[in-house]
Amino acid sequence: MGELVDIPTVTDVKNDPRRVMGQVKWFDPVKGFGFVVADEGGNDILLHANVLRNFGQSSVADGARIEISAQKTDRGVQAIEVISIQPPHPSDTPALADFEGIDPEIIRSAPLEPARVKWFDKAKGFGFANVFGSAEDVFVHIEVLRRSGFADLLPGEAVALRVIEGKRGRMATEVLAWEAGLKKSHD
Repeated sequence: MGELVDIPTVTDVKNDPRRVMGQVKWFDPVKGFGFVVADEGGNDILLHANVLRNFGQSSVADGARIEISAQKTDRGVQAIEVISIQPPHPSDTPALADFEGIDPEIIRSAPLEPARVKWFDKAKGFGFANVFGSAEDVFVHIEVLRRSGFADLLPGEAVALRVIEGKRGRMATEVLAWEAGLKKSHD
């Protein structure tokens, strides 16, 4: 387990929270926690599942960029709020074969659709979601999930999806936390 970083606060008397930019070292939704490595160095910062859920996500991908508010506690330094998450940089792996031959502009411009996760099996590498108001399932591939900044999805989790008609039917090209999806669709 990583050690917690001793982040200096504005004043030790008030122990005011401090904004920290960093990278997710790892996050395990089953264990309910993970750690963030601050850009400024130091020991790891605890990221608890409840703090992540307050942001609207049940998981976060290893390597994702994250901005948090962190505070020194009796148990060390912990994230008390997630401010923003950016997915890890796309790997050098090629795009999904399912997206080959589809105009990238169609993928980028697909509208956001509100959905609820039906099931997702990380070991199998895929799952399905239901878009509100539609009986059709939407296929969600693990690579799309990772590139969107998630490590896993929970049944019943509310998300926003960019959906296209692919070779196998309706497929997610991007997954966003519900709140982030609402904000992005209004921008």
